[in-house]
Amino acid sequence: MIGGSATKTKVALIGAGGWGEQHARVMSNHEQVELCAIVGRNLERTQKRAAQYGAACYTDIGTMLDREQPDLVSLCLPNEDHYEATLKVIEAGYPLLVEKPLVFDLKQADTLINEAAKRHLFFAINLNHRYAKPMQMAKQAIENGRLGDLVFGTWRFGGEGGGVECHKHANLIETQCHGFDSLEYLMGRIDSVTAQMTDMTGKGYTTLSIGLHFGNGAVGNLFGTYDSSYAYADTQRLEVNGVKGRLIIEDTVRRFQFQEAGNETAEVWQAGYFNDRDREFHRTFDVHLDRIIGAFRSGQQPPVHAEAGLRALTLAHAAIQSYETGKRVKV
Repeated sequence: MIGGSATKTKVALIGAGGWGEQHARVMSNHEQVELCAIVGRNLERTQKRAAQYGAACYTDIGTMLDREQPDLVSLCLPNEDHYEATLKVIEAGYPLLVEKPLVFDLKQADTLINEAAKRHLFFAINLNHRYAKPMQMAKQAIENGRLGDLVFGTWRFGGEGGGVECHKHANLIETQCHGFDSLEYLMGRIDSVTAQMTDMTGKGYTTLSIGLHFGNGAVGNLFGTYDSSYAYADTQRLEVNGVKGRLIIEDTVRRFQFQEAGNETAEVWQAGYFNDRDREFHRTFDVHLDRIIGAFRSGQQPPVHAEAGLRALTLAHAAIQSYETGKRVKV
């Protein structure tokens, strides 16, 4: 059977850090997945995580692959350490799921995509904002024509982050990739960008504003920052406005609103008292992983292919070019 045995898909996890625990949780809870192994750099922490989830413990990727022969490999490593481990898994010929960002360098991204394509590998990326319930509701409203022709969209997202040890464009590449992906998911392809950025905090370009133009004629703005706080209400906000109505998403999973043009009454969704699943951000990964496993086991392409990670990185580098040259950059 494609994608594993008739009962379970054998998955190995590379990464024993904070978000790696979400990978372990989601994999171990999925009825069609066997979490066979966890690979980490810190032996003690990896042993503890592996024991918690009933998996084998390794500190070397090659050794794990040789011994476990997983059906699928999931990688969750520090943002700037993705390339070498991902390439090693690809060169070994294993289907894989990676975390965002794909990488920081466009040449490295091209190498990963091309090497995986040469081997016809299943190659997914966890751009999980797509799987928040408000995002799914927004997608459905747009596809059903409730907004009419789209005219503009705005994305704002930011909190703490961006230490001095980080890449100077960390906010843009590792966090706002969700903004690029979400706006294109809802509104279509961006065809040009114009950017302003500031490094006034001394931690790189931690706050930025990017003007967007879409292929369908709509315009937009992406605003991202590491100079704010995730404790603030409405720290993430997405608005899409069409000629017939507009939609708003607040804090990714907290609230969805649709309102027809000229109607003073809006339709609002927010999770009910017992609906913990839809109100919790981490659970967006549960939904996405379920779609990934379904596609993998049936021999289909990933629901979000790693090429979406390359696309977000391409847009980020176009924004950097725009800021550095002071010009609009076509993408």
